[in-house]
Amino acid sequence: MKNGVTGIGGLFFKSENPKASKEWYRKHLGFNTDDYGCTFWSKDVAGNDCATQWSPFEEKTDYFEPSKKDFMFNYRVKNLVDLLVELEKEGVTIIGEIQEFEYGKFGWVLDNEGNKIELWEPIDSVFK
Repeated sequence: MKNGVTGIGGLFFKSENPKASKEWYRKHLGFNTDDYGCTFWSKDVAGNDCATQWSPFEEKTDYFEPSKKDFMFNYRVKNLVDLLVELEKEGVTIIGEIQEFEYGKFGWVLDNEGNKIELWEPIDSVFK
């Protein structure tokens, strides 16, 4: 598959108190937290810098809907537009429209169990 997942882009979960969760992870596990959570840096197989975001969300968030889970995975992908076309042809449920930001493009799908998955075609250089 020429279009597909290249890595983990983020781990998002609901929290009773996101601020306290970020502080706990900072204090006890050394996370470098900010308002959004924590960004971890790694290298892809080509040696490019890659950001992975860890973020606690408010317990009442609707961002993970229509999934009923308390978490959502974000996967780094190549060629988001082409990938979503392929997935739609394969019968995968696409959620909403592609959104573009300075740090990349985002799209959403449901997996076979109804979990919402965020697909991200990143522009990592924006974070530096």
